[in-house]
Amino acid sequence: MSTAPQPATATGPAILLYSDDVDVREQVRLAVGRRLRAGEPDIRWIEVATATAAINVTENEHPDLLILDGEADKVGGMGLSRQLKDEVYQCPPTLVLTGRPQDAWLASWSNADGVVSRPIDPQVLHDAVEALVAGAAAAR
Repeated sequence: MSTAPQPATATGPAILLYSDDVDVREQVRLAVGRRLRAGEPDIRWIEVATATAAINVTENEHPDLLILDGEADKVGGMGLSRQLKDEVYQCPPTLVLTGRPQDAWLASWSNADGVVSRPIDPQVLHDAVEALVAGAAAAR
């Protein structure tokens, strides 16, 4: 009895999710969903609550996308986005969550690739994540 080789299990995108607030992280995961499109592999969420952890993961694990909470205490996502874009070679795309729509202009300073404001609209967030992940994959 011969066994045919099994195809490798496809892996979904790795997304780093930075927020010091566990409720924000849960809200983002629920809004984006388990996968980007039907039939695709599940997203691999990498949740971190500190800027130091976000930097380490970005440098060592090279996720496909960074979602950064602009309202995080101590180190906000906008400042962290700017730091990562300046310091990490081939930094993944970043999506910054702002506290209100009027803060979108600040995200341009942060060099973020995308901005979603609160309150989070699940469809808007999902579409932004899907577009940034697709763009990163096309750039490889």
